[in-house]
Amino acid sequence: DLNLDELSQTLRVEMMTTKSEAKRKKLAKRLKIIDAFRDSKNRPEWTIMDVIPVLPPDLRPLVPLDGGRFATSDLNDLYRRVINRNNRLKRLLELNAPDIIVRNEKRMLQEAVDVLFDNGRRGKVVTGPNKRPFKSLSDMLKGKQGRFRQNLLGKRVDYSGRSVIVVGPDLRLHQCGLPKKMALELFKPFIYNKLDEKGLVTTIKSAKKMVERETPEVWDALDEVVKEYCILLNRAPTLHRLGIQAFEPILIEGKAIQLHPLVCTAFNADFDGDQMAVHVPLSIEAQIEARVLMMSTNNILSPAHGDPIIVPSQDIVLGIYYITRSRPFAKGEGKIFSSPEEVRIAYDAGELELHAAIKVRINGKLYDTTTGRVILSELLPEGLPFDLVNRVMGKKELRILINESYRRTGIKTTVILADRLKDLGYKYATTSGISIAMEDMVIPKKKNEILERAEREVKKIEQQYINGLITDGEKYNKVVDIWAQATEEIASEMMKEMAVEVVQGPGKKKAKVDSFNPIYMMSDSGARGSKDQMRQLAGMRGLMAKPSGEIIETPITSNFREGLTVLQYFISTHGARKGLADTALKTANSGYLTRRLVDVAQDVVVTEEDCGTMDGIWVDALVEGGEIIQRVSERVLGRVAIQDIIDPVTGEILVKANEEIDEERVAKIEAAGIERVKIRSVLTCQSRRGVCRRCYGRDLAHGRLVNIGEAVGIIAAQSIGEPGTQLTMRTFHIGGTASKRVEQSTIQPRNSGTVKFVNLKTVENEEGNLVVMNRNGEIAIVGKGGREIERYPVIYGAVLKVKDGEKVKTDQVLAEWDPFTIPIMTDVGGTVKFGDI
Repeated sequence: DLNLDELSQTLRVEMMTTKSEAKRKKLAKRLKIIDAFRDSKNRPEWTIMDVIPVLPPDLRPLVPLDGGRFATSDLNDLYRRVINRNNRLKRLLELNAPDIIVRNEKRMLQEAVDVLFDNGRRGKVVTGPNKRPFKSLSDMLKGKQGRFRQNLLGKRVDYSGRSVIVVGPDLRLHQCGLPKKMALELFKPFIYNKLDEKGLVTTIKSAKKMVERETPEVWDALDEVVKEYCILLNRAPTLHRLGIQAFEPILIEGKAIQLHPLVCTAFNADFDGDQMAVHVPLSIEAQIEARVLMMSTNNILSPAHGDPIIVPSQDIVLGIYYITRSRPFAKGEGKIFSSPEEVRIAYDAGELELHAAIKVRINGKLYDTTTGRVILSELLPEGLPFDLVNRVMGKKELRILINESYRRTGIKTTVILADRLKDLGYKYATTSGISIAMEDMVIPKKKNEILERAEREVKKIEQQYINGLITDGEKYNKVVDIWAQATEEIASEMMKEMAVEVVQGPGKKKAKVDSFNPIYMMSDSGARGSKDQMRQLAGMRGLMAKPSGEIIETPITSNFREGLTVLQYFISTHGARKGLADTALKTANSGYLTRRLVDVAQDVVVTEEDCGTMDGIWVDALVEGGEIIQRVSERVLGRVAIQDIIDPVTGEILVKANEEIDEERVAKIEAAGIERVKIRSVLTCQSRRGVCRRCYGRDLAHGRLVNIGEAVGIIAAQSIGEPGTQLTMRTFHIGGTASKRVEQSTIQPRNSGTVKFVNLKTVENEEGNLVVMNRNGEIAIVGKGGREIERYPVIYGAVLKVKDGEKVKTDQVLAEWDPFTIPIMTDVGGTVKFGDI
């Protein structure tokens, strides 16, 4: 019986008269609610529930078990509690029970209703007889196993199958191998229809029987149905949109799906027992959509970074790397040929070896090259220069080749090039006969010497600790640093020895060349393995981490070739186990990150051509530790300029306002030496809903301005989430060797140039060297034309080895310091006086 108008009036008066700020806030909250009731014409008593809807019995079943007992849904128990308490309250009210008992019963009834709706929201979680929390109505709906995500969004679909994948080296990029038995099941209704069309059957029943008998006519019908039909292949987890792609099926014997080797990167698939799912798009519209948007040949570039994702890897890279290497004293060395065709004839006739260094005239120009590179150049589409393949081709170079091909010649020729590269790579990886033997793991000659030196230094540090000169923490840091340095030194010695070999020629001639050591070749080409893994095979395993993440002071000085002692093996087990545990735990976290990213970004869609904003953001090079990670030109490629970009020297307009900055314009910006560019950005876009085309810029997956309707928010979320998940899975492969960086104690430039001190305050010490006295000083290296190439922050207390304006060479020491001490320095001379020490 509340009179809302009166109450509202009273509260307003109270608010005017009260002096307390806290009370005024409280009254304002009450007033807000009361006014909401008045405006909406609702009554306050309607907010109290006097009936509760009951779930249909089918959704809360009671199942009889053997032995006369029943298994029941939790909801039955929860409803029962509400009914019991309600009836008890009714009886107590009829009996005019004391107020305290009635109040208690009302509280219990309220709790019972709360638990029914959402167990654990108010107060403690209510558990059943077996200490398991009751599953309330909201628990049925929420979370991954709830009604929405499990049953409504995660439906199972018909016309699908799954099987193990194997490599299909003979497939073209748009094809996959589909087992006949699978295809027969997937395309059953289509086959019935085809048999009916041909007049071989008259009823569905007879068609079924015919298909079950698997007669030759059925296989013919299947062939016709499958021809030019698209199917979708998906590998879980689908972390980005390239996790589902469309292929044309090629019917094969056997029970495994054959996958094209070049799409493995996109699916993140390997052939160690991975499984993939097959889906059939049924309607003609779905077919067209799959072919146009999802066909593997239309997804050459990654939507995350715009580089090709169809890049040869592993065997293919090794084969191509092998044929583009040169070897001195090979048969036919030094010969000159008038055309690539002539080289091919000589090679086929056995007059030339694959690695012979020769001269060839191509397009009127004489090139120093090798036989293998000329053979590789036969695959090049028209319009691509020979220079692209006239070098040792590793994985990086192949990526550049495919990228150039896509930009210059288009998608069709690039797909053909990728397929031909695959065939060539496999062919020569096979004929090269590359394999791994124990002898290929070359242990560096200086290994023992380096280890002995490190042990001497460690003993010295331990003696200092015993004498009380340094603390336990300092000892630990220094010892770990000594071993990290020794490990690096052994690794670089090993690389030096593995990377070069001496070749004996006719007449006792000798020549030093890049090594043909298989392990070195695999690592150098980018086919398999890393410097880290080579170090563990032939250098030393190095420092290992405890499960807590601390580094164990005693390193593993052996490598896998020498074999590990029992203690060393035992220390290694920490790392191996940590790798497995991390993979399991972090994958879930990064998957959840992707989900949250999608959740916040899903409504960002390209909605219009141009929002007309005059706002933008300034972009300059990304610099980390003096090294330029991403140049300005790389960051602005494919974006839209907000204002004219003008050459600072000539005053020429390089890019007009509202123009896309393409490859050609980027080259101009770079040549002009412009270091900051203002571009349009989605952060400053003025669109009412979503973003506009101009502010977003280029669609990286196709290399052109984004289309209206593209869900760019989802793409952004996937592009961050996918590599995150991959990285956590990668821990597993490194095997727990602690990657402790050697503490930096010097600054050495990567390029030669002139030193320029930026904001440096210095004093001269007794030796006449300059010592840095501030914490925000930097040293810059200026190249030709006065452009700054590098910049390094300098630590307080560092001793400078160069003067301002001095010319320096690459790797010359500019400054050095002790990373494990924090000095206290003065810029005036005098007598030291201690206070309160």
